[in-house]
Amino acid sequence: MANIPIRLSRLRANETLRSMVRETTVDRGDLIAPLFVHHGHGVKKEIRSMPGQYQLSVDQLKEQVRKLWDLGIRAVLLFGIPLRKDSAGTESWDDDYGVIQQAARMIKKILPDMMVISDVCFCEYTDHGHCGVMAERDGQMVLDHDATLENLRLQVASHARAGVDIVAPSGMIDGAVGAIREALDEFGFTHIPIMAYSAKYASCFYGPFREAAEGAPKFGDRRSHQMDPANREEALREVELDIQEGADLVMIKPALAYLDIISQVKEAFGMPTAAYNVSGEYAMVKAAAASGWIDEKAAVLEILTSIKRAGADLLITYHAADVAGWLR
Repeated sequence: MANIPIRLSRLRANETLRSMVRETTVDRGDLIAPLFVHHGHGVKKEIRSMPGQYQLSVDQLKEQVRKLWDLGIRAVLLFGIPLRKDSAGTESWDDDYGVIQQAARMIKKILPDMMVISDVCFCEYTDHGHCGVMAERDGQMVLDHDATLENLRLQVASHARAGVDIVAPSGMIDGAVGAIREALDEFGFTHIPIMAYSAKYASCFYGPFREAAEGAPKFGDRRSHQMDPANREEALREVELDIQEGADLVMIKPALAYLDIISQVKEAFGMPTAAYNVSGEYAMVKAAAASGWIDEKAAVLEILTSIKRAGADLLITYHAADVAGWLR
């Protein structure tokens, strides 16, 4: 038999053929839209470093979640910006006044089937901007893990009472997933899943988020509890610990610079895996597109496809509304 030339390009001749053999696709059902909820009324403040993203009061949020639903997005991730901050972030577990609680109740009233995921942390609620209770040790201010875990229990119970569907602890606090699972079960919320920020790196790509959530630390940084960007094996240990403590979904954050971690986590554990396409990644695309250096739609779809190809099942992205519109 004569040698038959292998020409893989036969299946690339046109878009119909390419789509028939495409291995990885981004679907609207993969998308989770992060939203910033601000106390007050009539608040719609564009975030300077994140063009197209806003701080929204609950009344303004109503319009946005309806738009997302109409676009085919079925999940939102809520970050709260309180009116009052204190050293412990007590407003985060206020059943009546907490901004996440108000937003969750509103969303479940108008769109009962929208999946409401609540960010569970303290950096937005504390006057020092750290992810929990701070205590002095040997002349330095450090995170008090035990006190923080107790407050996390209060926060998740309050969110659950407000109707959230999934809680997402984002502080990378040792033991947080176990404490949260115990609290949810204790208060009768055994049905609520935990989406753990299992491998959250101490990344430079969070800069715009800190403006959006008004949660930048007033002193020091978060490298004592978020992961060193150089570490891979540690991420696998962190994910394994969260699974053992009761995580139902795991997350890698950021996404684009950590595609190898997404891939290895998915391969090692086979768990439902989310990846957070973070604020700095969003801002870079927006800035380059605004300067005419890249095609925004093509770049966003390529980036999200790469994250999905690496193994992510869910894509948390500020591009969600635009992508859903393009896909529709």
